[in-house]
Amino acid sequence: MSHDDGGAYSSAAYNSTIGIQAGAVHDSTIYMVHPDASPQEKYRVGVQLLEDGVPSRAREMITDAISLGHDGAKVRFHWVLAMLSARTHHDLSAEEVQRLRYASGLVQRYAEDQWKDALRVTFDLLAVLSTTGSETGPVLKQLQDLPRRQHDAILRHLDFMLTGGLKDDLWAETLGRARAERFDNDRGQRVWTYFVPRPIGARAVPPRPSTAGAAKAALPVRAALFVVSSALLWALALIADPAWAIVELPVALGAGLAAARFGVRWWGREPRPGFTAGAPVPHPRASDPGPASASAESGFTKNVRHSFDHYFSVRRPHGFTSDAWLTHTVQIRSSLAAEIADLYRENRVGVERVDWLIRYLAGDARNRYNNGTLFDQHRQDRTPGRTKALTVVALAVLGAAALAAFGTAASGAAQPRALWAFLAVLGAAWSGHATASRWLEVRREEHRLDRETREHLEQLTARQIEHRRWQSFLDDTRPSELEMETWLTCDRTSFVDEALRHHRLTWRDLITHTILVTPAPSCKRGRVRGGPWRYSHYAFRLFLFTQDGIREISSEFDFSDATRRNEQRNNYRFDALTSVQVTENTDVGYDLELVLTNGPARKIRVKDADAHQLAPTEDSREISEINLSAAGSTHTFRLLEGVAADGKSWIERHGPDSLAPFPIAG
Repeated sequence: MSHDDGGAYSSAAYNSTIGIQAGAVHDSTIYMVHPDASPQEKYRVGVQLLEDGVPSRAREMITDAISLGHDGAKVRFHWVLAMLSARTHHDLSAEEVQRLRYASGLVQRYAEDQWKDALRVTFDLLAVLSTTGSETGPVLKQLQDLPRRQHDAILRHLDFMLTGGLKDDLWAETLGRARAERFDNDRGQRVWTYFVPRPIGARAVPPRPSTAGAAKAALPVRAALFVVSSALLWALALIADPAWAIVELPVALGAGLAAARFGVRWWGREPRPGFTAGAPVPHPRASDPGPASASAESGFTKNVRHSFDHYFSVRRPHGFTSDAWLTHTVQIRSSLAAEIADLYRENRVGVERVDWLIRYLAGDARNRYNNGTLFDQHRQDRTPGRTKALTVVALAVLGAAALAAFGTAASGAAQPRALWAFLAVLGAAWSGHATASRWLEVRREEHRLDRETREHLEQLTARQIEHRRWQSFLDDTRPSELEMETWLTCDRTSFVDEALRHHRLTWRDLITHTILVTPAPSCKRGRVRGGPWRYSHYAFRLFLFTQDGIREISSEFDFSDATRRNEQRNNYRFDALTSVQVTENTDVGYDLELVLTNGPARKIRVKDADAHQLAPTEDSREISEINLSAAGSTHTFRLLEGVAADGKSWIERHGPDSLAPFPIAG
């Protein structure tokens, strides 16, 4: 990754706020299922949801596929994993246990293949867990003999179901796989792209409408008056002295044509907007707020200006410090920021979606400085001195010829003819000036409109190319849902292992455990349509249930590199947990509140509100359940609520020996 591309991610530093920023919702159809979809399609989406860490929706999809007649060892295997994923035996309802018991009786009906073997091993593992003192060696041998795909799927999705000595026997393998996959597929260089919102489309300042309508309307009348006045003047001169008039007329016509030809190159062009001659001038289309409105500047406009400051400080020419380059380009940045703020000033557009264009404009300014065209990019439009000189000479000759014609017409003539000559030259002078002014105004507007139209197309094309390049880069670099879920699972596994080693515990010492995965403060978030929110920074909260009480370990994770900070540990007895409460606020989200006898209540943010970021086809309740399930809140809340309600007696009813026998597939 280049330095400039890397700067895209670091820009979040100055935009971060306490709490979660608006999330990036990626357009994807991987979880979208038409109501009339075939059972095979529903099964395919169900498996995708299961692999991507959304077992609650996977259960629904695969169950629907089975009810529509799509069944088999492979389908049942994924259905069983979806039923057990991120759950313990005690999370299963009586109906779900009955359905699992029924499914175990179907195993022998299926044709012999690797999926039937995997399904049989899954039920054998459950049987070992539900039978005290069962020999684990044979079932572990069967598990090891499975193909890698089925073997890894069982270990991953039965993580909470597997406990005690069986979990100890498998833990080294689970931990080794987590260490191998934790930073796989260039995680550190790709994760940030997942949280970049979809860049908004390219826009450019459109040309201003022509204002030459009034000038065009007045031009014929003034031109007609000029023609009549000039014709009268030359007619009077021909009557008075034909010899001189024949000389004066061609001179005047030639001078007039020369003045028109060269004058339009001088005065027929609008003064160039932009930055010329080292003196920056704001673009005429930019809505630059004045001092009176600066204090009332919108939050979006302020963020745009901050983003310009950041990217100009990063993308600067060689030899400039950040402060020096910002000072050098202060008016350029102000003009561009006003332009971008005006182009994209609409509801629910965050500056993050426009950062790609701001970054491009900052790089373009640097490149133009290196090329010597930053403040003088339109030097070719300046009027050459030779053109100005010829225009002045032509006007002088025209004026002299007109005065000579007046003198010829008035010389030796009677009083009425001299008066007519005076009126003719006066009318020609006034109407000629008025005609030339209107004509030049029309030409200036035509030239401006042509230039702005051309520039609009050039700018829009260049920005569209950059937009496609950036969008393609994000699409090619952004991790898949499976990669994000795999990395998160590896982080959880490593966190649990460190906690066990710190407390010198083995899985045989644990009754059960649960881990709550929630957003950390000041994180960014992203998801695909129909999927759970994923965060740039997580807060892990692990609860280890032992015979002596509860060990609670919490820490914050930077998801890009898995670094940890703010680790805390708490130990308390079962009867010290007096209350567990979940509060839901549509505008805020879900909070889990723990009340201990020896301390103040602790609130844990489980998920934030996301109703305003739902697609029309998404159901808010369904998305909320997906996110709560992904956070592990359902399982965690059930365990903590049971302990808070029953205290130590919870151990007696939910110890390892209390597990009801689970049927073995025959």
